[in-house]
Amino acid sequence: MFESLQEKLELALKKFKGQSKITEENIAEALVEIRKALIEADVNLNVVKKFIEDVKTKAIGTDVKGKLQPHQVIVKVVNDELVELMGSKKADLTFSPNPPTVILVAGLQGSGKTTFCGKLARNLRKKGRQPIVVAADVYRPAAIEQLKQVAKVVGVPVFSEEDNKNPVEIAKNAISYAKKFGRDIVIIDTAGRTTVDEMMMEEAKNISDAVKPTETLFVCDAMIGQDAVTTAKAFHEKLELTGVVLTKLDGDTRGGAALSVLSVIGKPIKFVGTGEKPENLEPFHPERIASRILGMGDILTLVEKAESQIDKEEAQKLEEKIKKNQFTFDDFLDQLNTIKKMGSLKELIGMIPGMDKQLKNVNLDDKAFSKVEAIITSMTKAERENPKLINGSRRRRIALGSGTQIQDVNRLLKQFEDMKKMMKGMNSGKKSRFMRGLGLPKGMGL
Repeated sequence: MFESLQEKLELALKKFKGQSKITEENIAEALVEIRKALIEADVNLNVVKKFIEDVKTKAIGTDVKGKLQPHQVIVKVVNDELVELMGSKKADLTFSPNPPTVILVAGLQGSGKTTFCGKLARNLRKKGRQPIVVAADVYRPAAIEQLKQVAKVVGVPVFSEEDNKNPVEIAKNAISYAKKFGRDIVIIDTAGRTTVDEMMMEEAKNISDAVKPTETLFVCDAMIGQDAVTTAKAFHEKLELTGVVLTKLDGDTRGGAALSVLSVIGKPIKFVGTGEKPENLEPFHPERIASRILGMGDILTLVEKAESQIDKEEAQKLEEKIKKNQFTFDDFLDQLNTIKKMGSLKELIGMIPGMDKQLKNVNLDDKAFSKVEAIITSMTKAERENPKLINGSRRRRIALGSGTQIQDVNRLLKQFEDMKKMMKGMNSGKKSRFMRGLGLPKGMGL
């Protein structure tokens, strides 16, 4: 995420290292590089111009005090301006005081709109809400079936009227249904097209006029940069959006859309999609995204991801096992599965400050999980509980059963013992449990 922009900004800000103070002369060269980085990241030109002016004004007017170095000051100024550019703070969903809350979802075909509806429903259900998703796309073949499949995965009901070809009526009927059966959130999946067209936007407006949504969210693909922002602006002029959702942000190395949306449209980014799984939906935190862009990690999101997957009771049991040196390969396998649910290994590492730079040239392949799982599941129950039983002949059998080499088995056994020693020396508490959850053996077969 933002890898290309991050690298270019880092090079630009390095120009301040070794400087004794910030002056018009030494900031000029850095600002040229920052401007170039933002333009190459496909950030809106007007946004770039204002951003550069604001950074220059605030940096030159900032006193460098105490032990602070000029490059630290400029990094803080750039960070603060990035946060401001993206909205200063998280923009939460608004809920109607008189349920149901109606959320109208619009977007182009292929933007991830239908998948977002399912992810949002899952997110709200986990918070105690009772959502339904509404199939109001009556044109695209298999659109209703796709929504049903997405909703089935997340355990949320779908309201559809397959014989009704009037999306306005379907939306109104869905709200009546929600009131009757105590559903407090109605998420309406509207029709998309491959390009912006008047008929599509007019239909979305007709639905909006009929149901008076509390939230109108536009879903767009972050990877298409300024085209996403331009499309969102066209919809906003017709629909009066309340927020934007950027999908595929995990594949966006540039960041142009994320940095331009608020300035161009005047509406905040409310959610970002960071993968294909139902859980890969995050609220948009400007300060955390700015931290990622500047290569400073995002430890808060990482902790939240971990806490959402860690069962407190199970974590306590695990802590007791570690204290008593009873941590087994079965426990380790459980930890691996927890980590897999949190996202890709590369994404997780990128959230730890400094780690993305240290492991920049390391192949962080999620297939490493499969290799380790294969070795562990090729062990007998007794061997997983007591690895000391694993002699030479057993190692050969495990390697054969897992499709790996004896060296791979030997490496995992040694790393597992090293990890047990490391875990035993950790302090107790939530943080240590979280770190144990990420405490993969060094190398992990990568």
